[in-house]
Amino acid sequence: MVTASDVKKLREMTGAGMMDCKNALDATNGDIDSAVDYLREKGIAKAGKKESRIAAEGLANIYANEEKAVILEVNSETDFVSKNEEFKSMLDTIGNTILNSDATSMDEALELACDGGTIKDLIVAKTAKIGEKLSFRRFTVVKKNSDEVFGSYLHMGGKIAVLTVLKGTNAEVAKDVAMQSAAMRPKYVFEADVPEEEVNREKEVLKEQAINEGKNPEIAEKMVIGRLKKFFGEICLANQAFVKDGDITVADYVKNNGGSIVSMIRYEVGEGMEKRNEDFAAEVMAQVKNN
Repeated sequence: MVTASDVKKLREMTGAGMMDCKNALDATNGDIDSAVDYLREKGIAKAGKKESRIAAEGLANIYANEEKAVILEVNSETDFVSKNEEFKSMLDTIGNTILNSDATSMDEALELACDGGTIKDLIVAKTAKIGEKLSFRRFTVVKKNSDEVFGSYLHMGGKIAVLTVLKGTNAEVAKDVAMQSAAMRPKYVFEADVPEEEVNREKEVLKEQAINEGKNPEIAEKMVIGRLKKFFGEICLANQAFVKDGDITVADYVKNNGGSIVSMIRYEVGEGMEKRNEDFAAEVMAQVKNN
């Protein structure tokens, strides 16, 4: 016979609804462990129904120790859910689990053990409990040498996360560079990182602009050189004007503090993804109408 205390215990273990817990216990003759498995299986079914929905909100975060750092992004359907403590706790569990592992690929990360299952199991279970699609979108593991420092910065509570590595300087300078990256959105770190085809395309555009301004081709070619410098100054972190002192570049700022830039990774939640058009109130109303 299923008792109220059994239902309560199962709810505490799984976070599932009362009737779901009672049905699970009925279906497994009151066996708690079997009921947990039953709910997880049902959770997989519920999560599956959400696969076609858009999860472009969420949070990014950074986890680091003395030698290694992990930057990651986990998505939800609504900003409301991403502010939930349970979502944040899941993000921390995923980040710290990867940090303390040797995983470098998504396939490896999803199979890492955590909370009595795997990261994949955790996401499925939280999707079922929270009630909207959750997605572990991406992560990068970065290692540094003993003469290097990490710089990290989170903007708007994790809507933008930036991880930098600098050599020969301190963490405060590295954080300044991370803040620069968050604010100014560089696509690359150095000029050499810009693909050749992108540079050539920009050269052609700049040349045509100069010719359309009435310059002859020879003058236009010379103008391209100057305008290309401005182009690199917008898209390359090292070439950007430093936000705290516009008279110097970011590379100059780091050099003036005895260091050099090694790398930068910038995650902006939902970048490049389709966004939901509905607002939260409309979503709630849609759910009410469907029930």
